[in-house]
Amino acid sequence: MAEKIREEKGLIVRHRIVELIEHWAIALSGLLLLLSGFFQMPTANRYYFTSLPGLSWSGDFFVSLNVHYAASILFIAAALFHLTYHGMRGDMGMIPQKGDIKTSITVIKSFFGKGEEPPFHKYLPEQRLAYAGMAFIIAMLILSGLIKTFKNLYAPDMSLTVVLAATWVHNIFFALFVLAFLGHIAAILLKPNRPMVRGILTGSVRLDYARHRHPLWLAEMEMELANEIPAPMEQAPAPAVLLEDPQPAEKVDVIPAPDQETDPSGKKEQS
Repeated sequence: MAEKIREEKGLIVRHRIVELIEHWAIALSGLLLLLSGFFQMPTANRYYFTSLPGLSWSGDFFVSLNVHYAASILFIAAALFHLTYHGMRGDMGMIPQKGDIKTSITVIKSFFGKGEEPPFHKYLPEQRLAYAGMAFIIAMLILSGLIKTFKNLYAPDMSLTVVLAATWVHNIFFALFVLAFLGHIAAILLKPNRPMVRGILTGSVRLDYARHRHPLWLAEMEMELANEIPAPMEQAPAPAVLLEDPQPAEKVDVIPAPDQETDPSGKKEQS
């Protein structure tokens, strides 16, 4: 499902299928990492999570740890795929640009009726900033998590200083990940952003929304579409057909019949 305009349905494709899959793989595995991380503190028994249907395992530290490991494998795999896939494609739409902070402040003010939003490309400036922040948080979680996992599985005698540093980094960015996750949910619930919920679920958003809020992206797509349509070829004039000169008819000599004699009355003379 490539990006394209569907005039007949009043929709425009915002996310490809592969982008939806990687988004939900990171989101769901990240949510499972949050829960299993909380359960290791331990909080499951203290706050009666174990009494909830399907969460009786949450009170067991080793089960929660194994769930955490399993979710981390999917999380890291999805993150690496994201970097590799979009890096090879050269997708740069989510990379922060100069002026994004200033423009984001303007957008936030417009939510409170102070000024109007400027026209946007596919992504909002605050989306690019949030993407960079979340990417940094995820990178630090993966790095510190790998150190802790290596210590648990292969190096129980690892330096205490390294283990403590990795643990503190992991816990701090764990808290930042929770805040970023809540901020992401809160941002999508704002009235101007609600039409994008459809894009997260189906990959498409309303065409009228895109024309109103993302006109630069729409204009770029229409220009690319126009460049893909080949220009009509001029028809060359049909070559003239040379007809061969017809052969002249063969001349036939006509021999006139001898004149018959007639009498003065006009009757033919009988012999």
